[in-house]
Parts: sequence; C-alpha cells; structure tokens
Amino acid sequence: MEFDLTDLKILAQLQQDSSLTNVELAKRVHLSPSPCLQRVKALEAAKVIRQYVALADPLALGIGLSVFISISLKEQAKSALLEFEARIAEHEEVMECYLMTGDCDYLIRVAVKDIGALERFILEQLTPIPGIEKIRSSFALKQVRYKTALPLSGLRG
Repeated sequence: MEFDLTDLKILAQLQQDSSLTNVELAKRVHLSPSPCLQRVKALEAAKVIRQYVALADPLALGIGLSVFISISLKEQAKSALLEFEARIAEHEEVMECYLMTGDCDYLIRVAVKDIGALERFILEQLTPIPGIEKIRSSFALKQVRYKTALPLSGLRG
C-alpha cells in the first residue's frame, strides 16, 4: 500500500491518541469526516492499523520490574523454535519476544511486580519449557525512552 501525506497524518494522530473521534481526527488532518473515515477503514483493511489499545502505566498497576531475558536453546531445529515460541506466547508477563542472531536464540522482555515474581516466572514458567539450555537476565534500572508510535517520516511513496 502506498501512503500519501494525509494517510501519514492520520496514522500519526491515531498513534498518539487512538480514542479520537472521527470528527476530531478529520479536523486535525484537514479532511471532512466521511473521507477521513474511508481512509481509516482502508488502513484497517490493509492491516496497516492492526488494533487499538489503551496503554496502562505499569507502576500504577504495581508492575515495577522490567527484565530482558536472553534464552539459548539446545538446538535450533525448526520444531524446537516453534515449540519454544508457542510456549512463550502463553505467558502474560512476556511483553515482547524476538528471535535473535548472535549469542542467544531469543530475547524476551518480561514485566513483573518484583524480584519474587521474576523468580517464580523463571522457575515455574520458563525453565519447564523443553529445550532451553541457558537463561540470562538483565534488569532495566531506568526507562530512558519508551514509545509505541512507529516512525513515519520517509514513508510517503
């Protein structure tokens, strides 16, 4: 899908506040409501807009620890990778999971209440997954930057 400047303006606005009404969104991108809604629907149909969410504050919910965990598997056969990916997707603490290159096979980010919750996650949820060879954790001391909006500059085609 090719994007014009108006599509990118719509995406930028929705990435900042997905609760905007169509009328407010249309005003912000200088369209009338009907064409604006048509463009949003086209972006949704093309799967450019995947979903709408509310971002909760982890500290307000008592989730005070963000941990990056490097995981190496005993083997890198496709079946082992698929098994790990299916099992790791079952855990709500896992916020992100990436297949990596280099020293580890996967990098996950987990969000937990405290060190006790992390210990329980590792011992009761992570280590029982078949095929795991090595687990290494790194704690985030401070979140310097966090954003959910994707960069849109340079996408106009």
